[in-house]
Order: sequence, then C-alpha cells, then structure tokens
Amino acid sequence: MAVNYQELARGMYYEDLEPGTVYKHAITRTVTETDNLLFSTLTYNMAWLHVDEEYSKTQMFGQRLVNSNFTLSLVAGVQVHDMTLGTTLANMGYSDVKFPNPVFIGDTIYAETEVLSKRESKSRPNAGLVEFETRGRNQRDEIVVVLRRTGMMIKKSSLEN
Repeated sequence: MAVNYQELARGMYYEDLEPGTVYKHAITRTVTETDNLLFSTLTYNMAWLHVDEEYSKTQMFGQRLVNSNFTLSLVAGVQVHDMTLGTTLANMGYSDVKFPNPVFIGDTIYAETEVLSKRESKSRPNAGLVEFETRGRNQRDEIVVVLRRTGMMIKKSSLEN
C-alpha cells in the first residue's frame, strides 16, 4: 500500500501563514543528561562544559551546560509538527541564532514560532518563502534560544491543479 503523504501533511501551507501570527507549540521537553551526552558525543563536541561535571563546577555557571546545538535542534524540530510537516519544499537557511540564557540538565523547554514575513517565490510558482522566528524558553520563562528560519512552503492552490 502506497502512503499518501498529502493526506498526512500536518503543517501549514503558504496561504495559511500570516505575518505577525504566533503559534505556541504543544510539544515540551525536559532535557536529560542522556540527551546532552548523546548529542555531544554524536557530534564530537566533547567540550568539558557539556560532559565534565567536576570541570563545570569551576566555571561561571557552576554546572554542566546543555550543548547549545542540542537546544537549537530541539526547538527547530518542535515547530515542524505544527508548522511545516509535509508542507515545506526546502529549508532555505537559519539566521540570527542567539542563546541569551544557558540550558541546564533538568530544564524544560517550551517553544513558540512567529511568522515574520512571506513572499512569492520568483523561481517556483507552486511555492512561497516564509520567514519564521522560533523562540525557546525554559520553565523560568527565560528565553534560551532564538532562531530565524526561511522555509520554501508549498502553495495549497498548487495542489488543486
């Protein structure tokens, strides 16, 4: 049996996305030691600040920091189900990635995405470019990551042809 991916698409199409709209994502995640260690070792980022508790006790925050690239990937991934699952043609890039506050093991991350802008694609009549800003917060409501992403989104109208 062939899978009809169009029926499974849960993301929003180009026409559905309006600048200024903010979407709060239902998926939340408490970051574990395993998350941090596995991500750090899989990506060969063995900075002592991520993997050595004794070293980290002597540093500015007094404890291990969760790998910031894990935090970025987590928050970028959380928005997929609500925003772009099955409705994006391509991720055009990330910009303005910031980590205003650290994430520690045991922090719970919440995310929201705002549609910043959109425009028709000049090269693909079946798509438009949408700029998103996704923000991750911890349980203390501190922003821990902000990223902007541009996605090439499918136009719903192109599916009707």
